[in-house]
Parts: sequence; C-alpha cells; structure tokens
Amino acid sequence: MSEKDLPEPTDDRRPDWDTYFMKICHVVAERSTCLRRQVGALLVSDRRILATGYNGAPKGLPHCAEVGCLRTRLGIPSGERQELCRGVHAEQNAIIQAAVHGVTLQEVTLYCTIQPCITCAKMLINANVKRIVYEGDYPDELALQLLGDAGVELVRWPPAQESE
Repeated sequence: MSEKDLPEPTDDRRPDWDTYFMKICHVVAERSTCLRRQVGALLVSDRRILATGYNGAPKGLPHCAEVGCLRTRLGIPSGERQELCRGVHAEQNAIIQAAVHGVTLQEVTLYCTIQPCITCAKMLINANVKRIVYEGDYPDELALQLLGDAGVELVRWPPAQESE
C-alpha cells in the first residue's frame, strides 16, 4: 500500500483524554476480585497515570472468590454497611498505591468506573483530588454532596450526547 492510499489522519480517530483514561479504568477493573462489582480507578496528573486501583481483598488475604462474599451471605444491599466487607475499594487502593510508592497527589483527577462512596469521597478530598470523572451511579447522595461542598469537580462519563 502506498502512502497515497492511506486514509487522511483526523482527530476523530483519537479519543479525548477522559475517554482514553476511562477505557484504561475498565482494563484495571478486570483485576478486581470482588464477586459483586468490578471497579477500576486511576489517579492522573498532567495526563500521566500516577496510580491505579481495583477493588478486592487486602494484600495477602484470601479473595472473596475463595471464601465467599460476606455481604451476600448477610443480604446486605449495595451502598449500606460498607464496613462489613473484606474488600478495599478501587479508589482507596489507588491512593494506597500512590502512598506506598511515594507519589505525591496534588490537584489530581480520579477516573473511576463508578461514583465514589462516602468513605472514598472523604479520602479523595483529603488526598487533594480536585476532579472526579466517573461512569456508573452508586447509591450515596451524601458522597456527592460532600464532594460538591469540597469544591471537587464531578464529571459524569460518558458525557450526554448533544441532540442533533
């Protein structure tokens, strides 16, 4: 194929930055060991990934696939009694990975496959996250309120399509 046969390059072929990072979040979520929900998270600064996280049991402990889901056994609905779970949330694991590796978080963006819960919201505020791009809903209005009160920009992905 000669150069003249190649298609003209267009910017339409390249995803915008939010789409690019959200696609990577979905790959990170594939590492999740949670039986109920696979969540992936990225902490990004200046278009560079600083840390990743996915939800699952703490390091060195058996995964839920091995021991079963306590929340399912007890009939606990999503968004309630989060302390009754073996798993560490994806957002928490991303913050922990940054800390373990000495990565400073200053005015970073979190990309996450789901809206953060209240516990993660408080941690993200204290970790200097200034923008959160998330895809799925989570039943936690207080988390959204707290993030808004802290001035964290919340972006729902994918963005609503403009009507033609």
